[in-house]
Amino acid sequence: MPHHVTPFVEAVDHRMSTWAVELTGRSEAIDRVRQLLADAASSGAGVLLVSEPGADTEAIARDLHRRSCRASAPFVTVDCRHDRIDELLFGICRTRTSGDLEEIRRDSRLAGARGGTLFLDGIEELPASVQARLTRVVRDGEVSVDGAPTDISCRLVASAATTIDADAEERRFRADLYRRLSIHRIDLPPLRDRSEDVGDLAICILDRLRETRGIAARGFTQAALALLAALPWPGNFVELHAVVERVAAEASGSFVQVEHVLPAIQLNRAPKPFVPTGNLREARLQFERQYITAVLQHHGWRLTEAARTLGIQRPNLYRKARQLGLTLTARKITA
Repeated sequence: MPHHVTPFVEAVDHRMSTWAVELTGRSEAIDRVRQLLADAASSGAGVLLVSEPGADTEAIARDLHRRSCRASAPFVTVDCRHDRIDELLFGICRTRTSGDLEEIRRDSRLAGARGGTLFLDGIEELPASVQARLTRVVRDGEVSVDGAPTDISCRLVASAATTIDADAEERRFRADLYRRLSIHRIDLPPLRDRSEDVGDLAICILDRLRETRGIAARGFTQAALALLAALPWPGNFVELHAVVERVAAEASGSFVQVEHVLPAIQLNRAPKPFVPTGNLREARLQFERQYITAVLQHHGWRLTEAARTLGIQRPNLYRKARQLGLTLTARKITA
C-alpha cells in the first residue's frame, strides 16, 4: 500500500455536523439542505420536512428549534399516526360551533407547545377532521383553553412522506393546511443521492456511540467505508445508524473492517429453507405479522393507506399490531 494512503479513518471534520448527525456531509445536496434550515431557523413560519422513510426528522426538527428564537420554550412532538390523535393533540374531542375558537385542554400537546415548537411527525396521516381543526388553530392564532381565549403562538414543524404533494392535489390532505405548513419546505435527499456523505456519516455516528455508550471501536478501514458508500440504503439514515451500531459493538479490534460490515448488511444472504415449527395458530400469527409488515412497507409506512389495503380501520390496525406483538413507531415496525 502506498505510504500516503491511510488504511484507517478515525475522525471526520465536524464543522459541517453542528446540526443533527444526519446533516453531516460535504455533498452539494446536504449543503443546500443546511442552508435552507438555517434560513428557516430565523423565521417563525411553518416548516415542512419531506423525506423517504428512514430520515431522522425529529432530530432535525429539534435542531431547528434549538437554533430559533423559541429555543427556551417547549419542543413538543406529536406522532400523527396515533390512534387517538384528536384527543392527544387537542385534549378534547367535540364538534366545534361555527364562529367559536377551537377548544383545547390545558394538558393537550397543543397547549404544551405554547410559545415553542410543535413537531407533527407524519402529517399526511392526520384524519380529515383533525386537519380541519388544526387549520383553524393556525388561521386564528388563538384557541379556547378550558373556556378562556388564549394566544397559542407556537411554530409548526412537520414531517411528511414524499406523497404529500399527491395527497394535497387529490384532496386527501387539506391544501390550505399544506400551504401554511410548507412556507419553508425542505426535501431531505435519500442517502443513495448523497453517497459521498455516507463515510462521514458513519464516522460521525461511531463517534457519538463512543461518547454515549463507550463503544471501543475508534474508526473504520478505508475498505469498510468504501463498502458502506457503495450500498443503496433504502432505509436511509435509520438503517445506516443501525448497521454502524451493530458493527461497532461486534468489532473484535479497535477498527471496523469489511469482515465486520458484511454480516451486518447481510449481503447475498441465501434464503433459509422452510422448517415447519409451531402449531396452526402460531403459523397464522406469523403470517399476519409478515403480511402486515409487507403491506406497510409497500405503502411507505403510511398507516391510513395500509389499513385501507388490509380492509380495516386505522385504529384496528393499531389494535392488531398490539395483538401480534408489533410496535409501530416512526415509520418502522419491529417484532
